[in-house]
Amino acid sequence: MPTYAIGDLQGCGQQLQNLLTLIDKASPDADLLFVGDLVNRGPQSLGTLRHLRSLGPRAKAVLGNHDLHLLAVSQGIRPQHATDTLDDILNAPDRDELIDWVRHRPLALFEQGHLLFHAGIFPEWNAEKTMALAHEVETMLRGPDWVDFLRHMYGNEPAIWSDDLEGHDRLRCIINTLTRMRLCRPDGGIDFSIKEGLDAAPPGYVPWFDMPHRQTADVTCVFGHWASLGLTLRPNLIGLDTGCVWGGKLTAIRLEDRALFQVECPRAEQFA
Repeated sequence: MPTYAIGDLQGCGQQLQNLLTLIDKASPDADLLFVGDLVNRGPQSLGTLRHLRSLGPRAKAVLGNHDLHLLAVSQGIRPQHATDTLDDILNAPDRDELIDWVRHRPLALFEQGHLLFHAGIFPEWNAEKTMALAHEVETMLRGPDWVDFLRHMYGNEPAIWSDDLEGHDRLRCIINTLTRMRLCRPDGGIDFSIKEGLDAAPPGYVPWFDMPHRQTADVTCVFGHWASLGLTLRPNLIGLDTGCVWGGKLTAIRLEDRALFQVECPRAEQFA
């Protein structure tokens, strides 16, 4: 069965339906992998979540920063931002079921030699370590103390990974890496300030995937999160955030042969 990886949805439910129509014509009942940021900023966050949930085991999704934001807002831990489009979920009759579904999604997946996560990873993390660290966070999100965990999730420190990190600092660093990372500073830590493309990187700042001695060079990393980077295809790298919510495209790639499937998002920028 072919497997398709799909870029950031951010609540663009109609574009998701259009893209799945293309995929189903080419490969009926294909497996689907979503790189996170399933909701927010687009006009149909509720419909998007319901659709994904209805796909059952056919669809697997990792969590992005907007999905974690939804969890925090739903529990009163964080306020909504002016650009959030989460009210339809928060006011839905099936709100609790949807929130429960979201918090049980993983932060990383390893499928057919492809390591899938939302944002980035430190160079010293190999695929096995990435999955193990993601599981540490997943265990907390799925456990009875998940709301208390969310209260300690936010913050930019520590920005440099160490195996000696413990407690909330350790979990926060894992989350920030997998859901927020783009560039690494000259000291190897995560930069949280720059969201533009590579041309905006100051001297000495390097995208996470170009860090020297990256331990995931033997697998293909699949990620989203970086709309200004755009579609990125290298022998061991697939970046799929093509700015759907910003009026760009929603992109899927068939992992077996890297065939691309895209739909236009002409109205999405009105809601961004």
